[in-house]
Amino acid sequence: MTAAIWIGCAVVSYLLGSIPTGFLWAKARGIDIRTIGSGNIGATNVMRALGKGPGITVLLIDAAKGFVPVFVAPVFFPRLDRDALQILCCICVIAGHNWTCWLRFKGGKGVATSAGALLAFLPLPLLCGLAVWGVVFAIWRYVSLASICSAATVPLATWFITKNTALTAFTTMLSAVVIWKHKPNIQRLLAGTEICVGRAASPKPPSGDGGGAPTPSAWQASGSPRCKRGRALPRNGKRNA
Repeated sequence: MTAAIWIGCAVVSYLLGSIPTGFLWAKARGIDIRTIGSGNIGATNVMRALGKGPGITVLLIDAAKGFVPVFVAPVFFPRLDRDALQILCCICVIAGHNWTCWLRFKGGKGVATSAGALLAFLPLPLLCGLAVWGVVFAIWRYVSLASICSAATVPLATWFITKNTALTAFTTMLSAVVIWKHKPNIQRLLAGTEICVGRAASPKPPSGDGGGAPTPSAWQASGSPRCKRGRALPRNGKRNA
């Protein structure tokens, strides 16, 4: 019976996380979000394509997807190891969002869903990460850069706050996944072609020379805008003096 509960929590968490909120919202408007802007199904790309209202709504729903199973599971099954159960639900709900079975296992980057899950599990490290996100975004206006910096902050905050090796290892794993999912964004940031908030989405840019990261010329040809708000990042990835 106990094994069935663990398996059930894992499956329910995955299926809840696998609901492709951004894709469904855009599809209801007659848009395939995967062909717009960065091609991602997350809230940032929805905001570019459909506006702030839909983008914020998708953000909140994706965060709620992460929060609900991690918060509810220990309430329903208080006799199970609370930390282990919440870690299991965290992993499965984020995996569902990142690799949704409804879109051939191609999903989002997991930032909002991870934030929702950590809100139910490790709220103080999450708040530290959100603070870093806010500062980085305010300066450079790149959601991807803010998300990467925020993800890198959470394991450090977890260690300083909890001094728990297992929890730190867990948040390090989550951080690594988030940063790895941002690999195309990192390539565009270094190339100076990343899209920023405040610019409308253009059709998804071509892949350049047959795969991999798009070249700057391919992005420019597709009309993809660069960020002109805040302090721009030049092509070497360092802030202008």
